[in-house]
Amino acid sequence: MEGIGLLSLAIWVPIFVGILILITGGDENSEGQRTLGLLGAVIGFAITIPLWTGFNTGTAAMQFEELARWVPLFKINYHLGVDGISMPFILLNSFTTILVVLAGWEVIKERVGQYMAAFLIQSGLINGVFASLDGLQFYVFFEAMLIPLYLIIGMWGGPNRVYAAIKFFLYTLLGSLLMLVSLLYLFFQSGGSFEILVWHKVPLAMSAQILLFIAFFFAFAVKVPMWPVHTWLPDAHVEAPTGGSVVLAAITLKVGAYGFLRFALPIAPDASHHLAGLMIALSLIAVVYIGLVALVQADMKKLIAYSSIAHMGFVTLGIFIFSRLGMEGGLVQMISHGFVAAAMFLCVGVMYDRVHSRQIADYGGVANTMPKFAAFFMLFAMANAGLPGTSGFVGEFLVILGTVKANFWWAFLAASTLIFGAAYTLWMYKRVVFGAVGNERVEAMQDINGREFIVLTLLAVGVLGIGLYPLPLTQVMHASVDNLLVQMSHSKLAP
Repeated sequence: MEGIGLLSLAIWVPIFVGILILITGGDENSEGQRTLGLLGAVIGFAITIPLWTGFNTGTAAMQFEELARWVPLFKINYHLGVDGISMPFILLNSFTTILVVLAGWEVIKERVGQYMAAFLIQSGLINGVFASLDGLQFYVFFEAMLIPLYLIIGMWGGPNRVYAAIKFFLYTLLGSLLMLVSLLYLFFQSGGSFEILVWHKVPLAMSAQILLFIAFFFAFAVKVPMWPVHTWLPDAHVEAPTGGSVVLAAITLKVGAYGFLRFALPIAPDASHHLAGLMIALSLIAVVYIGLVALVQADMKKLIAYSSIAHMGFVTLGIFIFSRLGMEGGLVQMISHGFVAAAMFLCVGVMYDRVHSRQIADYGGVANTMPKFAAFFMLFAMANAGLPGTSGFVGEFLVILGTVKANFWWAFLAASTLIFGAAYTLWMYKRVVFGAVGNERVEAMQDINGREFIVLTLLAVGVLGIGLYPLPLTQVMHASVDNLLVQMSHSKLAP
């Protein structure tokens, strides 16, 4: 399967279709643009399926590699490849693109083509982030993926969309400028190479490793986002359209945690061990403190946004306890959160399309008028709270198991998310869905239509599939995680 260009197709087909939509005319051709957008998203996902079916789980080596000279003068290559850590995220991203296209099918009335094109182009750029094996190529995709989401928030968002978009863009851009300096430093330290896998083997002094780790931290912690650089996320979620919130939670946050696994840990293993206590502390603050913040939210999207920060705290905790259970748990949690957060935001979007309010107090008794929707919403709420049998439980359980072996009290604090998560999620669900019909607007709500039913069913299959049988997913990760842990166990200190 190697060398046939699957990764290039996964990157450039969505981008090409997005550009094609942009040149097909204005809103007078909106129906054709929607159809072309869905076709591009489905083809983009179909291209990624052979990455899963043809993946060799017995090796940690990069697979489906593609290598070509890009800028020979500066030794910059077009180099693509995936392993058990990166490959699942390309599938998740391409799958999510189908959902956001369907979610905006009837809701988006103006600039339909630009909306569809923005999501398709972003899908291709994000695939480029996960597939890049050249450092500067990674940086180009990493920065470029900000632009479509900035436009999505700024053009189709809520009343404060411009403020939220600019805040999102500045936070993520400023953090990544330090990473660019680090990439250039590594280029010279490696004898003139931008190859990420070469950087993994370059010996570095402890002071250099710490500085590199700090630079990577500012680039990737903002993306996760970790406390205290998380404040852009609730604003972005509240103002973003439903599709923007879905991509932001399901995919964009994962790029930050992936960056730690691909860059910070293998390039600066000694610094990673040295600063692990700080990373664990920040992760536990996110789990406990942000969980408490979520409890007092009156806006459903803001509550789910804070919930995402708490769940991503679990991910960084799993990564920095340096165990197989922890890392695989963190990876499973990322994939699970992609399904669960997407589903929660889509559920809020379904209600918002009917009532035009995200305030919990404006609802009540939704189950009386939307019983099918209430059943889906219950499943996703339980998954968000970490109910056994759903994907939300698997990753958290693995991380807690790994953390218990490292430190009981860390695990104790981490496990509090099961209590806080159940509290804020079920409290929201109870007030929105149960009880008597809250008002005339709720009484007039129509149950989900066929399009919404398909979208929520696809997400329910993912949530239950991972929750009941996570083995296929964890098998893909084993060799790559073990290889990373071996790299972490050997010092790279320069003599």
